Amino acid sequence: MPVAIYVFSLCTFAFGLSEFVVAGLVSAIAVDLESQIAAVGTAIAAYALGASIGAPFITALLAHWKDRSILLLAMAVLAAGSVLMAAAPNLALLLAVRFVVGLGHGVFMAVASDAATQLVPPARSGRALSVVWLGLTLALAVGVPLGTFLGSLWSWRAIFLAIGGLSLAGMLGLRFFMHSQAKGGGPAGAWQGIRAITQPQLLTTAGIGALVSVATFAFFTFVSPYLLQVTAVDVRWLSLAMLLFGLCSVLGNLLGGRLADRADAARSTLAALAGLALNLAALYLLRGFAPAMLVLVGSLGLFFFAIVTLLTMRLLQQARRHIPQFTAVAAGLNIASFNLGTALGGVLGSLTIAWAGLAHVPLVGALAAVLGAAVLGLQAGGRRSQEISAR
Repeated sequence: MPVAIYVFSLCTFAFGLSEFVVAGLVSAIAVDLESQIAAVGTAIAAYALGASIGAPFITALLAHWKDRSILLLAMAVLAAGSVLMAAAPNLALLLAVRFVVGLGHGVFMAVASDAATQLVPPARSGRALSVVWLGLTLALAVGVPLGTFLGSLWSWRAIFLAIGGLSLAGMLGLRFFMHSQAKGGGPAGAWQGIRAITQPQLLTTAGIGALVSVATFAFFTFVSPYLLQVTAVDVRWLSLAMLLFGLCSVLGNLLGGRLADRADAARSTLAALAGLALNLAALYLLRGFAPAMLVLVGSLGLFFFAIVTLLTMRLLQQARRHIPQFTAVAAGLNIASFNLGTALGGVLGSLTIAWAGLAHVPLVGALAAVLGAAVLGLQAGGRRSQEISAR
């Protein structure tokens, strides 16, 4: 793999840490900024909203820029934003800065995902993509627990300063290891890129991605109360479950990259969606058995991140057929769909708890996964029918 792809992974680690480490620092931030915990919790939502907007729309507006220039700009936003977050005197400024950094996150993930697949032969593009996303999964598995621990020893502000340092290291890596390539288009082409987002095949695949996130995060948003109250385990079991989720997320990402390089990648995606649905159903059926729940929370991370990589690769392949000049925009559409699905999953989980109770949350997720598999099956079947007719 070219060194640039590993630099992308370092950068996505920094972005992933910036997004998710807040989950472990909520209490410390609330005390320091004299805010309610519920209000501080919206810091992740503000970031995800920025990523959802930045990934498709700002990527489209910058489509005529060189990839390296876009990536350097996104890392500069993270570096400056990290310093501002570390110095934030109140919650309002912290939320505003996190939204802007989220914009940069979405743009970086979109452009880096597309650029990585173009730096290697087509037969290795799935594995290249998985290396880019590896940084994000490592941030979940290692960075967030470590950042939470160090934040308890030092200060939550020091963690964001450290992220700023990682950002500068990423910028240096991009400067020295990524070659700059000319791109055509211009501002007019940017608006064509925005219109390209409405391509039906791409929208359908993005919709599947949103359903996958709804399925996963309808449950995972409430994994803590589910394990503590429904399964009735103690905090040590919960910590182990979270660790397994993070480690299996890394494995799922790598597995998804290898499966994406196979000829039957669509079939692999369908199988992974079926596995996700069964996993969520088992989380409901085996909710009283603590050892089984540990395994199932871990395998949830494996299925989810395998599907993330597979669907990202699928969208890029569709973009090369339908909008070849705007493949990075397609990757951005995928990232936006996963972020929006994450938010919707939390809302759907909350409604389920209110109407049916906490124990039923995994069943709602399982239904969303089944719906995603059905849509993918119809899309893949329609594609095969078109190929047969063309012959």
